[in-house]
Amino acid sequence: MRDRTAVFVVFALNGAALGSWAPRTPALSERVNASPGVFGLALLGASVGMLIAASVSGRLIERHGARAVVAGSTIIACAALPMIGFSTSVILLAGALFVLGASVGALDVAMNVAGVEVERRSGRAVMPVLHAGFSFGALAGSIAAGFAASHQWSPGRHLTVAALAALVVLAFVVVAVPGARPEHAEPVEKPRVPPIKRPVLWLLAAIALFSAIAEGASSDWSALLMTSVHGVGDGAAAFAYSGFALAMALARLAGAWLQNRFGATRALAVGAGIAAAGLVLAALAPLPVFGFVGFALAGAGLAAAFPIALSLAGASGKRADGTGGERELAFVTAIAYTGFLAGPPLIGGIAQVTSLSVSFLFVGLTAALIVPSAVAAARARKREEVSEPVTR
Repeated sequence: MRDRTAVFVVFALNGAALGSWAPRTPALSERVNASPGVFGLALLGASVGMLIAASVSGRLIERHGARAVVAGSTIIACAALPMIGFSTSVILLAGALFVLGASVGALDVAMNVAGVEVERRSGRAVMPVLHAGFSFGALAGSIAAGFAASHQWSPGRHLTVAALAALVVLAFVVVAVPGARPEHAEPVEKPRVPPIKRPVLWLLAAIALFSAIAEGASSDWSALLMTSVHGVGDGAAAFAYSGFALAMALARLAGAWLQNRFGATRALAVGAGIAAAGLVLAALAPLPVFGFVGFALAGAGLAAAFPIALSLAGASGKRADGTGGERELAFVTAIAYTGFLAGPPLIGGIAQVTSLSVSFLFVGLTAALIVPSAVAAARARKREEVSEPVTR
C-alpha cells in the first residue's frame, strides 16, 4: 500500500507540473513579447522534448531502475519550471519548455513502469487510479496557478515556489517508489522480438493514440466549439473542459474496479463507446447544456483508455523473473505522444475546410476506433501467449 501511495503522489506531481505552468501562458507570452504564432512555436518545445525522452527512457529505466529515473526526471522538471518563469526571450522559453517536456516525458514512462510493478505486487489493476492522481495533480496545479495570477505573482516567483514544493514532496515519497534498481543480476537480454515487430504493441499504441487525439481535441478546442457553435460566452465555455477533466478524474477512481470486474477489453470498449457518443453529442447538441454533458461523457469514457493501454503494454514485456516492460511502455507512450502533438493541428485543419462540428464528429469516430483496436489487441495477446515458448 505504501508503494501504491508513493506512485500515486508521483503521478500527481507530474500533473501538477503541467497544471502549474500552462495557465500562466498569457503572462509568459507577454514577458517574452511574442505574437500568438511565435508563442505557439515556442510551445512545441515541450512536445518535442516529451516525444524524444519517451523514445529513449525505456533503456534508461532498464539500466538504472524506475525509482532513479523518477527522482532524476522530477528534479530536472523542478529546475525547468523557474527557467520557464524567468525566460526573457522566445528562444530561452522554447529551450526551457524543451527541458521540461523531456523531463516530464521520462517521468511519464518511469512512473508508469513503477505503476506496473505495483500492479504485479498486488495482483490487481490499479493503473486507472494512479492516472487519477495525474488528473487531480493537474487540477491542483491549475488552481494554485490561478491563485498566484490573481495575487499578481510573476511567473518566475510562482513557478519557483511550485518547484520547491514539488521537491519537498518528492523527498518524502521517493524511497517508497518501486524499482530502486533492476532486480535481475544478469545484464538485460534483448528480447527476440523487439517492440516495433509486435502487433499487440502497435494495437495498444493505437488505443493510446486515439485516446490522446480525443483528449487533446477536448482540451484545445472544446471552449471554441461552445462559443462558435453553441453561442455561449467565453467564461461559460471554459467549463466545458473543466467538466471533461473532472469527469475523467472521477471516472479513473472507478476505472480499476471496472477493469478488475469486467476485464480490460470490455472496460476499454464500453468507455470508448461512451466517449464517442459524448463527443458526437457535443458536436451536434441542439442546446448548449447538451454540449457540456457531451464533454463530461467524453472525459468519463476516455478515463481508462490511456492507463489500461499502458498497463497492458507493461504486462506484455514481463520477463520470467517478474521484471520487464520498460521498452514496451516507452514504445506505446512515444506513439501516444504523437497524438498530443499532431491531433490539435489536425482538428484545426478539418475545421478550416469544413466546420468545428465536423471536426468533433471526426474526433468521436477516432474515439470509437478504440473498440476494434481493443478487441484486436486482446486477440493478438492470446496469439502471443500460444506462441511464446517458440518465438520469445
